[in-house]
Order: sequence, then C-alpha cells, then structure tokens
Amino acid sequence: MAVTIDKDACIGCAACVGGCPVGALSMDDEGKSTCDEGTCIDCGSCVGTCPVGAISQ
Repeated sequence: MAVTIDKDACIGCAACVGGCPVGALSMDDEGKSTCDEGTCIDCGSCVGTCPVGAISQ
C-alpha cells in the first residue's frame, strides 16, 4: 500500500521527492506532493523527510 499524503498539510517543499529512493513522489499541478502507487515500495523514507508530517503510512 502506498503512503497517504494530506494535501491540506502539504506545504509543497518537495523534501519528500528528494527523499524517495524509487522516484514515486512528485509535485502535482497545485504544487502539492503526490505518490505513484505503482512505484511506491512503502519504505517510509518520505514520512521521515516531511517537515510538517503531511505524509503517513
């Protein structure tokens, strides 16, 4: 199962994008983080890199 991103809490800093070892995260048209569920390996790296806790497993 892919991670869950709280779009309201996301500040668009893209820290998670750089922290994802498989490139599953990107920024959407609104400047918020989004996850490609087919690529995500549910490792949790992005959870630890998000400075506002917008990502959970």
